Amino acid sequence: SEIDLVDKVEDTKGNNGDSGKLYITNLRLLWISSVRSRINLSIGYKCIVSINTRRTQSKLKGVVEAVNILTKHNKTQYEFIFTNLSAENFQLYSTILNVHRAYETSKIYREVKLRGALLENKQLKLLPQEQTYNTINGVWNLCNDQGTLGTLIITNVRFVWHSSINEAFNVSIPYLQLRGIRTKESKFGLALVIETSRESGAYVLGFRVDPYEKLKEVLKELQTLHRVFTGSPIFGVQYETSHHEEQEGSGLSISAVQDDIEIVDDEQSDAFAVSLLYFM
Repeated sequence: SEIDLVDKVEDTKGNNGDSGKLYITNLRLLWISSVRSRINLSIGYKCIVSINTRRTQSKLKGVVEAVNILTKHNKTQYEFIFTNLSAENFQLYSTILNVHRAYETSKIYREVKLRGALLENKQLKLLPQEQTYNTINGVWNLCNDQGTLGTLIITNVRFVWHSSINEAFNVSIPYLQLRGIRTKESKFGLALVIETSRESGAYVLGFRVDPYEKLKEVLKELQTLHRVFTGSPIFGVQYETSHHEEQEGSGLSISAVQDDIEIVDDEQSDAFAVSLLYFM
């Protein structure tokens, strides 16, 4: 969704001398030339490495302070420089910086998390806009020879499983990363199988839900919630626009979700990921 639209912005790095419009959304920056709309660029926040200001030479405004954005995609680095051509757009840098910060601190809405600090006082720490729909005890995570007993929590944003003995042994999977939900026969009997997207690691998780009638209910509920989420996704980037603050020059006031998930080191995380495949 669009957060702000800033007119009279120059893409100084790539199209010096061209004024355009800069759209700031909850997922990306989009610059479109006012002269030729086919000249445009899109920057996803996930690719951004840093956001700073720097002195630069603009064909339209001379030596000015501009917004400097460094990005990285497929091991290649890119630099973008946006120059504010209007004295009214004083909040350009702070707006981009704050929205990007809100994006970075709300990754749990969009990324698979393994072994995170998901619980507090044995209850799931709910995110803004998140509602718990179902909590199922006695669900086995089929990740080793015996399986691990735990609890499955289903919300409107994701589903979470955690061990009954060790709460730190858990996984949080947002519907945004789901590739498939189905049942399949395994060495443990009929299992609920969850597949995640390639971008999230292509995990395959198996869960044993008894009795069979309950398994069917859980499968139907997850498929329904996934379908509803796909139609109206929640990306987690929270923000509030204050008219008074814009006039004062402070730009957007971001109400960001603090992502306090504690991820284990790569070696442990990889071992956990591999164990999720074991039941197959």
